[in-house]
Amino acid sequence: MNNVFVLIANPARPILDAAAVQLASEQLQAAGATVGPVDWLAPGVACDLPFDGPADGPADGPPPTVSLPGIDAVALSPEGRRKRLLVADMESTIIENEMLDELAEFLGLREHIAGITARAMNGEIDFTGALIERVGLLKGLPVARLDEAAERIRTMAGAATLIATMHKFGGYCALVSGGFTYFTRMVHERLGFDFDAANTLDHDGRTLAGTVQRPILGKEAKLATLERLCAQRGLEMAQSLCVGDGANDLPMLQAAGLGVAFRAKPMVAAQVAARIDHGDLTALLYLQGYRRRDFAERKDP
Repeated sequence: MNNVFVLIANPARPILDAAAVQLASEQLQAAGATVGPVDWLAPGVACDLPFDGPADGPADGPPPTVSLPGIDAVALSPEGRRKRLLVADMESTIIENEMLDELAEFLGLREHIAGITARAMNGEIDFTGALIERVGLLKGLPVARLDEAAERIRTMAGAATLIATMHKFGGYCALVSGGFTYFTRMVHERLGFDFDAANTLDHDGRTLAGTVQRPILGKEAKLATLERLCAQRGLEMAQSLCVGDGANDLPMLQAAGLGVAFRAKPMVAAQVAARIDHGDLTALLYLQGYRRRDFAERKDP
């Protein structure tokens, strides 16, 4: 069949069952699609549901939709599902935190800075200007506070298994963040990424200067990094997978062979075809057609 719906539940709440698959089949059939037999990738967690039509190409309009409570449903082509390059945003994607917000807490400014962060990530204000403004508020913060903030890092569920499994099958994994190199290097090492890029905070060794080195890594730089890594590795863009949650991730998500809006801000989720709202990061493996038995299982640090 020409298309597949990948149905994915959160592994911590494995609610995908035969009844849910039947409901998805009925929704597709009601939209005029022909549905094939289910192929389980992980019992209770993920399966492929092949289908044909009524929309088998861009000229025919969007594919039919499937809506199941607590379950992600993503329509894909079964061709070329496995990707050779992963480019991932870090904050609120690979880790649960927004590190600028964590630093702001030391100054009693968490609520104020978090509000700016949320507006920037939803595309309501310019990312570069918002970053400059927020970093400026950190002027005078002791550099030692960076280590304290790093102790708060919480890895997103499934991140370690995602990276290890991509490597197992020959993939290259890059961490590209609008945040700071101080934290991306730590996450790079903990999870085994191959590459990281982010912004660098200026300081004199004792306190933060309240500025960031130029050029600032924003949405254009994230896209440029994706394009450069594809070129360096001799890959077509179709062989790439990108994941992120914020407005500064949108250009790379839309350019990648598979762009995934992971628990994303509303503006981003509305513009990316593949969205994961319920599953953890192993959902990116199921989207590529991997079965649970294929995984290189790792405990998240």
